[in-house]
Amino acid sequence: MVTGPIQQPSAAPTSARPTPARRPRANPLGGAHALSRAASDTEPYWRERLLRRLGPVRQEFAEHVRLTEGPAGRYAELLHHAPRLQHSVQRLVREHDVIVAALDALRQAAERPAASAEELRRATEHLVWALARHRQRGADLLWQAYQTDLGGED
Repeated sequence: MVTGPIQQPSAAPTSARPTPARRPRANPLGGAHALSRAASDTEPYWRERLLRRLGPVRQEFAEHVRLTEGPAGRYAELLHHAPRLQHSVQRLVREHDVIVAALDALRQAAERPAASAEELRRATEHLVWALARHRQRGADLLWQAYQTDLGGED
């Protein structure tokens, strides 16, 4: 007797699907949420906490770029399976530059004593928004590449 939902196997070959076991997954968005909390803090030394939390986000994003770009990256793997998605992959690669610029802008602003708390909060919100949008676009791209059309629907 079946007690749970029946799941259909994917038509994509197992070797074509990205798996966490094959590559570690960098998640800069998790650290960005902690960064956002630090930017909204009003306690003493909040600026220093913001800078401390920015370091891991920068490292995680650099790792994300390393895992996705280049001839052995996840994007090359994806394009091998679904070349029709080249435009979307190129957009994600361009977003990497935008996010690195946002990371640099936030760091420079946080290091400037004259920068206001509001300026740092806006820069942090922009960064978190850019990371969340990038993550969602990446997830959408994977779904488009590996979705299965089982048919049978009217």
